[in-house]
Amino acid sequence: MEANALMSRGDQRPEAGRLAWPDYRRRIIDDELDELLTGLPAIALDGAKGVGKTSTARQRANTQFRLDNPAEMTLLRADPERLGTADAPVLVDEWQHWASVWDFVRRAVDANPSPGRFLLTGSAVPLGHPVHSGAGRIVTRRMRPLSLAERDLVSPTVSLSKMLQSDPPIAIDGESPIGLAEYVHEILASGFPAIHPLSQRVRNALLDGYLDALVQKDFPQQGHDVRVPQTLKTWLAAYAAATSSTAAYSVILDAATPADASKPAKTTTQAYRAVLEQLWLLDPVPGWVPSNNPFSRLTQRPKHHLADTALAARLLRASERTLLSTGGAPGDVLPRDGTLLGALFESLVTLSVKTYAQHAQAETFHLRTAGQREVDLIVEGEDQRIVALEVKLDGEVQAEDVKHLHWLREMIGDRLADAAVITTGRFAYRRPDGIAVVPAALLGP
Repeated sequence: MEANALMSRGDQRPEAGRLAWPDYRRRIIDDELDELLTGLPAIALDGAKGVGKTSTARQRANTQFRLDNPAEMTLLRADPERLGTADAPVLVDEWQHWASVWDFVRRAVDANPSPGRFLLTGSAVPLGHPVHSGAGRIVTRRMRPLSLAERDLVSPTVSLSKMLQSDPPIAIDGESPIGLAEYVHEILASGFPAIHPLSQRVRNALLDGYLDALVQKDFPQQGHDVRVPQTLKTWLAAYAAATSSTAAYSVILDAATPADASKPAKTTTQAYRAVLEQLWLLDPVPGWVPSNNPFSRLTQRPKHHLADTALAARLLRASERTLLSTGGAPGDVLPRDGTLLGALFESLVTLSVKTYAQHAQAETFHLRTAGQREVDLIVEGEDQRIVALEVKLDGEVQAEDVKHLHWLREMIGDRLADAAVITTGRFAYRRPDGIAVVPAALLGP
C-alpha cells in the first residue's frame, strides 16, 4: 500500500500553490514552522489535546500517519521504513502512541538530513519509553491554545517583538473596543479552537467531557490509574484556584482536602503533577534568575497556570455572572491576594504573552523577591534584554501600579528594553514616566 493511501478520506493535500487548507485559521506558530522547515529536517509539535496541532501541521504535510488510528498504526509498525520513502513532508500525528517512531525518524534524518522532511505532533510525553533526545535531528516546539491575538477580537497595535528589539522604545498607541465583559467571555470561552466559537452550554459540556476523559482515559494511558477520581478532581480544582499564584504545593493539597484526616500521600499528588506535565496541561511560569544577579533573596517558585483558562474556570464552576458580580466562584477554595477574576485575567494574558514570546525567540518568567517586590511577567530575549509586564484588572493605571517597574529599571538599567502595564482599558499609550499602558487585546507578537 502506498503511504499516501494511509490518509483518511477527505484528508487531501491543498491544491497546488495553496498555503492552507480551506477554513484553516493561520496561527502565530505557522510563521515559525514555515521558517524552521526550510532548514530543519524534523520538528516535533507538542501541546495539550485540542490546541490545534494536527490542523496546523497538516497544512504543510504531503503524507499523514495517524497513530491514534489502530489501522494506520498497524500498517506503520509492519513497515516503518515507509517513513523514509513517503512523500515529504511526512506528518506523524500523535506519535506518542508508538514511541519507537521517534527513533525511526531520527535514523531517517541521519540517512537523509534534507530540510522539511518530518513533522511529529504529540499530546503526551511517552511514559516508560526511553526517547532519544533528537539533538541536531528533531527540534521541539510547544503549541498553546489560542492567544488573544489569534481570536480575531481586534487587530493588535503593539508588538512584543518590537518592544524587545527597539532602542529607543517604540511608540505606543491604539484603541480597543474590548472591555471587562468581553475579557470574561474569553476566559470562559476556551482557547481550544474547536470549543471557542460554540455556545456556553455546548462549551461547558465539552470542557466537562475533556476533564472526565483526563481522569478516565489520559491518566491510565500514562500509566497512572486513578483509584478515587474525585480526589484527583478536587486536587485539580485546588490547583486551578492557585492560578497566577506561587502557592506551595502543600498549601494546594491542604486546600483540596481541608477537613480530610486521610489526605492523599505527597507522592500521590506529585504523580498527579507529573502526569499533567506529561499531558502538557500545566503551563507554569518559572521564577526569573538573571545572570549577574543584582537582586537579593529571589524566590524561585513557579507561578501556577493550567494550559487553558476555561479549564480552570470550569473546575471551579466559575460563571460569567459570578466573576463579574463578585470576582470569585463557588469552588474557589484557596485564599488569595485579589480576586479569582484577576488571577484568571492574568492567566489569559500569560498564555498570550508566552505565545508571542516564543515567536520572538524569547522566554517568559516572573519576578518575586522575599521582600515582596514582584513583576508579573518578565520576557527575556536572546540578547538578555527584557520587557517587564504588570497585569492589572482595570482600565486605569495609578502610580502604585508601576512602582515595581520603576524599581526594576533602577536595578538593571539599560537591560530593561521596555516596561508596560497590561490592562482591560480602552487606549494604548505611553505615560510621561516612560511606562507603556497596553490593553490586553492590543498586544500581539
